[in-house]
Amino acid sequence: MQPIIITGGPGAGKTTLLNAMGKKGYLVFPEVSRTLIQQQSLLAGGILPWTDLPGFAELCLTMMNEQRCQAGKGTIPAFVDRAIGDICAYLTIGGESVPEHYLEAASGYHPTAFFCAPKRDIYVQDAERPHSFTEAEQIHQQLVATYQGLGYRVAEVPWGSVEERASWILTRLKQG
Repeated sequence: MQPIIITGGPGAGKTTLLNAMGKKGYLVFPEVSRTLIQQQSLLAGGILPWTDLPGFAELCLTMMNEQRCQAGKGTIPAFVDRAIGDICAYLTIGGESVPEHYLEAASGYHPTAFFCAPKRDIYVQDAERPHSFTEAEQIHQQLVATYQGLGYRVAEVPWGSVEERASWILTRLKQG
């Protein structure tokens, strides 16, 4: 079963939405980049996106490939908080070229990627999310363009309660 991508700019409620999917009994995989930033920040010479974007992208690629493989083995739908297409978008934003193996690795997910747009009134900057709200919106637009370029259908998840957003996604998945 192909994992289902929930992505979008920072501060869009993706993690909250994924947690709701987990409570409904679906398999969910957390955001790799946030976990890596937390881990790498504790290491002397840790690899961080703002000091070594290509190196950080490789770490993300390895972990996201593992997530996709684990998710694909399940018998129930699995949702991932960001996917390999996100790495491609962030490399583009950072002015780096996107290696071919990233573009190839970005396939293998459900053909529709569900996008959550940043919302100003819930947006919070922190140690793992250093971007301004304007930058978050720009990141969102690059993510949409990248996923479209990779051949995914983009479905913008409307704002509402977490339950409404989860139901909206599940309805779209049933419709094919």
